[in-house]
Amino acid sequence: MAESVYKVIELIGTSKESWEKAATAAVNRAGKSLRDLRVAEVVQLDLQLDSKGKVEAYRAKLKVSFKFEG
Repeated sequence: MAESVYKVIELIGTSKESWEKAATAAVNRAGKSLRDLRVAEVVQLDLQLDSKGKVEAYRAKLKVSFKFEG
């Protein structure tokens, strides 16, 4: 098997509906500009709140790896 190198970047996705949709949004957007995505690891979940404490958005922080070609 040939040796490979992977790069890891950190992304934050947001959604007004759920953490799952926030994570999916981040991966889908990354897939438009990066090739050979390999793994997406959710490392943190948090909420964006308005001034009254109501949830405005779900946020998912991910580490995403892809094959390094350069």
